[in-house]
Amino acid sequence: ALEVLVEMKKQGIPFNKETYLLAFAVCYKLDNLESCKISAKLLEEAQLKGDPLPLRAFCFAVATALKQNDIAQAKFYCSQIMKSENKLYHNLKVLVQLRSGSLEEVIKTLEAAVEVDTPPFVKKIEFSEEVLATVKEKMEENPNLSAKLGGIYMKLQASGRITMSTLEDMLFQIPSSKKTPAKLLNQKQLVYQAAKPLRSNLLL
Repeated sequence: ALEVLVEMKKQGIPFNKETYLLAFAVCYKLDNLESCKISAKLLEEAQLKGDPLPLRAFCFAVATALKQNDIAQAKFYCSQIMKSENKLYHNLKVLVQLRSGSLEEVIKTLEAAVEVDTPPFVKKIEFSEEVLATVKEKMEENPNLSAKLGGIYMKLQASGRITMSTLEDMLFQIPSSKKTPAKLLNQKQLVYQAAKPLRSNLLL
């Protein structure tokens, strides 16, 4: 799939939002240095051309950089995401802060989510249990922050802001508000199924 996409670029075939999204998803699943470089190059080219990129494409770029332990790049991509109410973004932001060693910032991000007074008709920002478990493990190094996290976790749980969906589930979740063409959906499923199931090392 990546070879086809690279060939399209070589031939000057323009990418639309869906093609970019598929390309970033493939790079994420391949999980190697080459695919990480391709992801970075695609993002740079798209921005230079002024091509509109879906938020999820940026999220895939962040996740790909994290898997390759390129924290600086992941932090840079994360800073370019403007839609702050997106749950995928918030989970990635927490992981980027955690992997950067900014434990106090992690607490602030989680506290801010708890304090938001969300109207009933607006979907709440949810955090993955998988991500929170990783945060908890890291916070054990600091008793004060660990105690704070315990209180925040209880509030998140009480307000229904914890989901059992993993980060990878969120990345590949098709937004219910969008009617994705069947052809594109099948392409995504093929890419997803063809890749070996692997436990995300984003959390390591």
